[in-house]
Amino acid sequence: MVKLVITGTSTEVGKTVATAALAAAVIGRGASVAVCKPAQTGVGPGEPGDIAEVRRLTGVRATAESFRYRDPLAPDRAARREGAPFVDLETVLSAVSEFDDHDLTLVEGAGGALVRLAPDLTILDVAAGLDAPLLVVAAAGLGTLNHTELTIRAIHAAGLDCAGILIGSWPDEPDLAQRCNLEDLPLVTGVPIVGRIPAGAGGFDRQRFGAQASQWFDAGWLSRLVAHPKSADAGDRAH
Repeated sequence: MVKLVITGTSTEVGKTVATAALAAAVIGRGASVAVCKPAQTGVGPGEPGDIAEVRRLTGVRATAESFRYRDPLAPDRAARREGAPFVDLETVLSAVSEFDDHDLTLVEGAGGALVRLAPDLTILDVAAGLDAPLLVVAAAGLGTLNHTELTIRAIHAAGLDCAGILIGSWPDEPDLAQRCNLEDLPLVTGVPIVGRIPAGAGGFDRQRFGAQASQWFDAGWLSRLVAHPKSADAGDRAH
C-alpha cells in the first residue's frame, strides 16, 4: 500500500478539495482509496467536516476522523479551550493502519505543516510515523513562493520527502504573478508542480468532479503514485 500525507502552505489553500481530487483521480485508475483526517476543528459533534466533503465529492467510504474540536483554531489550542484530550500520535497511526488493505491512503493535515496538532506534535511527526512523503497544497498567487519554500524546507529539515506541489485553486484567467509562479515554484523549491485544481471545483457534483479529476494532475506522477492496483475490483472497495 501507499500512504501520502497532504499538508498546506497555510489554512484555506484548498487541502480538502485537493484531497478529494486526488482520491477521485486514483479511483478512476482502478485503485482503492482511503482518507484519514487526524484532527478536525471548527465543527461540533454530528456536524459535517472535511471527511464529509471528501465523501460528497468522491463517494469514498473508507474514511476515518481521529479527533474533533469545536473551535476553528489550531488543534492543540482548540483542545485546551474545550478541555478535551490532545491529538495522540499512536491513535492516528492506528487509524491509518486500518486501511492497509487499500492501494492508497491519504492523510489530510490541519492548516500548515507546523500547525500544532498537540503541544509536541505536527503533521510532520505523523508523516514520520507513517514513513510517508508529503504533498504540499499551495496557493497560486503572490506570497506563495515564500510560503511554499518555507514549508518544503521544514519538510526536508525533518528528514522527510516532498512528493510534489499541488496548486489548490487555479483560476480560469491567471494573472501575471500566478503564471510566473508556475515556473518559479519548482525553481525555488526543487520540487515539481504535480497538478492544479480549478477554482470552484469544490462546487462540482460528484459525477462531474470524478470525471474531470484525473485531468488536474500530471499523468506520469499519478501513474507512479499507485503503479499496480491490487485487484481489478479495487475501485469497488473505494466507493
